[in-house]
Amino acid sequence: MKLIIPMAGMGKRMRPHTLTIPKPLLPVAGKPIVHWLIEDIAAVCDQPIDEIAFVIGDFGSETESHLLQIAQSVGAKGRICYQDEPLGTAHAILCAKECLQGEVIVAFADTLFRAEFHLDTNPDGVIWVHKVDNPSSFGVVKIDNENCITDFVEKPTEFVSDLAIIGIYYFKSGETLHKELQYLIDNDIREKGEYQLTNALENMKNKGMRFKPGAVDEWWDCGNKDATVNTNKRLLETRRELFHIAPERYNGGTQIIQPCFIGENVELKGCTIGPYVSIGNNTKLENCVISNSIIQNNSHISNLNFTNSMIGNHVSLNGQSCELSIGDYSTQS
Repeated sequence: MKLIIPMAGMGKRMRPHTLTIPKPLLPVAGKPIVHWLIEDIAAVCDQPIDEIAFVIGDFGSETESHLLQIAQSVGAKGRICYQDEPLGTAHAILCAKECLQGEVIVAFADTLFRAEFHLDTNPDGVIWVHKVDNPSSFGVVKIDNENCITDFVEKPTEFVSDLAIIGIYYFKSGETLHKELQYLIDNDIREKGEYQLTNALENMKNKGMRFKPGAVDEWWDCGNKDATVNTNKRLLETRRELFHIAPERYNGGTQIIQPCFIGENVELKGCTIGPYVSIGNNTKLENCVISNSIIQNNSHISNLNFTNSMIGNHVSLNGQSCELSIGDYSTQS
């Protein structure tokens, strides 16, 4: 099985956090978003993922090295591919054409999920979906009595289905997908100026290929600060067994209200931490009351009370109580 992860977007809705770090590498519950995504996909597959292609922009050698290490952590070979222009989802996948061979999963790296199913590799493809309250904001699928997908509808103005496409797809034949994506490029078939995967899916369906839905139990977005903080909360809630914290590590009157993630070499003095707080490595907190928030690495925060917040790396803050969204290398006293 091969896995393609398009992640070349700039993540503008997550600024200032994405000014220094690509959005899929932002940490939630102690790991980058894309790391959680890969582990969860691997968990629903009945076969190993042998290669992972990351489709990125100019993210720099340090980021590329980090991505290759993530692939290696699940026993896969990592491959770096580049999308130099934002020309749509179909174009992004085609940038990893070397991996469009055999069985392929495509997963866009701004969404996480919780699922109990095992991937059914019998149909020509599986489109992972989740029921939503407002389908007009999403691409949705219609299904027939045999649980096969009959239509792909982008942001319907009238109700046709509440099964939203979450951005993860399985294809039995990467070669067929390659051919259909290339057809869009060669014939300049665009939607709103971009080459879209949904056009290729529609063409494949019209040629008799069978697609089935793969329903997930929960779907968590990481598209903006509030959504990412909520995803951090749900990861901590649903994976409590991963986040054991030894209270004896901390002194100075600190109270930890589980669930939380606390990284290496963290100092906590006179704090109340939690619930739903993730703290990165080498961070120091003094006299703080913090809940439902993400704090990254190498930061120093004192005399603050806050919730529903994201704070970046190498941040220094003292004496301000409010909801915060602060990027890397910020200072306030």
